[in-house]
Amino acid sequence: EATLDLAERRRIRSAIRELQRQELERDEETLASKRFRPERSSHRQDNKENWPQSRHLEEEQQAALAALSEQLEAITSVEELTKLLRAAGEYEERKLIRAAIRKLRAEEIEAATLAGNVQSSR
Repeated sequence: EATLDLAERRRIRSAIRELQRQELERDEETLASKRFRPERSSHRQDNKENWPQSRHLEEEQQAALAALSEQLEAITSVEELTKLLRAAGEYEERKLIRAAIRKLRAEEIEAATLAGNVQSSR
């Protein structure tokens, strides 16, 4: 509400600042208590129980990626790789295919550069 008394306005402003300071302190205490909360032991137990299964899935994924890598080495067309990229579902697969496309394009650029150098030297 509006007040004309300057002393009263100062008291109101200082009361508001005090309330804000107290609220900040409460927020900092809450944050500190959450930050240093120990990890729940049941969560660690779940991780131990699921570890062999997740390890097995990871090994299968690594084997599939190795097979894909070998397959990509045999492909020499950027168009074929682009088709594979569009069909790929997993991030790691797309990552490998993009790397193969970059490698092929770099080889094409290098071959064109060598051909240009040979042409210009004649």
